Amino acid sequence: MRNRFGLLGAAMLGLGVASASAQEVARVGVILPMTGPFASTGKQVVAGMRLYLAQHGDVVAGRRIELLLKDDGGVPDVTKRLAQELVINDHVVALGGFGLTPLALAASSVATQAKVPEIVMAAATSSITEASPYISRTSQALPQTVAPFTDWCIANGIRSVVTIVTDYGPGYDAEKWFKEPFEKQGGKVVAALRVPVANPDFAPFLQRAADAKPDAIFIFVPAGVGAVVMKQFAERGLDKAGVRLIGTGDVVDDDLLNNMGDVTLGMITSQHYSAAHDSDLNRRFVADFGKANEGMRPNFMGVSGYDGMALIARAIARTGGDTDGTKLIEAMKGQSWESPRGPVLIDPATREIVQNDYIRRTERRDGQLWNIEFATIPMVRDPAKAGK
Repeated sequence: MRNRFGLLGAAMLGLGVASASAQEVARVGVILPMTGPFASTGKQVVAGMRLYLAQHGDVVAGRRIELLLKDDGGVPDVTKRLAQELVINDHVVALGGFGLTPLALAASSVATQAKVPEIVMAAATSSITEASPYISRTSQALPQTVAPFTDWCIANGIRSVVTIVTDYGPGYDAEKWFKEPFEKQGGKVVAALRVPVANPDFAPFLQRAADAKPDAIFIFVPAGVGAVVMKQFAERGLDKAGVRLIGTGDVVDDDLLNNMGDVTLGMITSQHYSAAHDSDLNRRFVADFGKANEGMRPNFMGVSGYDGMALIARAIARTGGDTDGTKLIEAMKGQSWESPRGPVLIDPATREIVQNDYIRRTERRDGQLWNIEFATIPMVRDPAKAGK
């Protein structure tokens, strides 16, 4: 069955893409985990995409953009099958979404063979954009967020750290890109611990980290899992034991932050977006996002979906409505605009997003918890690609 579907796909991919350019409607296939443990990621990304179209209109260069949302449940084989069906049957002009690294990689061969742009709006392993010349990204590459953070750690007296990361691609990036620059500046990672992706129990890892008596524990987990980390951190009394908890912004996810409670207060994180970002554009984004989604607060996945839709729309505008996949991916290179997160650029050499990184402190303001930005590292490129 799989071979037969593959042969059918090979025969029809060119026809499917060609017919898309002749249609008035430009369909965008959106593949996200809408059920399962990472459903919050899917809901944020698609909400961001829909908000962009609501604010800016769904007609670009004479093309009406239509989103076709598919739930992959976080299963890579399903992601690939859905990508094939969207290209062959629905003649989509682009694929978007992709909640986790294995899901983004599962669709990469489809993007390459069909010559259809794949816009990664969540997954964060650095190497994803190297899997196909048709992949671009509007979320982040983990090294962008982690490497600049080590400068702040050293400058603020943190010399010994235990790292705890989720045991998959972005976790390896977070571990590597914290350890190497941190130790080059005289710091020491005294232990590097990895937690399973499925059914994670952080308690024993947190205890092992505390037993090592580091200056701080650095955490990376996928979006949506941070509440589990903070609950177990508090249950073991580590918040009162003088152990500093630092990490990427995934841990104190804006969407879930108010439910985590006071244990998050004072946590220092590094991330490319906060719902508290101080700009008029972001204030409108947060207000409109909440109105359209029953009060939900956007997180960094929501803004990545918003900007992913912006990138697709801007590419269609640049081509004058031509939805040929090769022309669209070329039109995405070098695009720059002001996002709710701040200025962004699609690097023409790597198709990777270039963006500010912010150091934030979790604070309570007006009765709610917010990640308050207090330092900015401007327009950070993915350091993992810098030497290539």
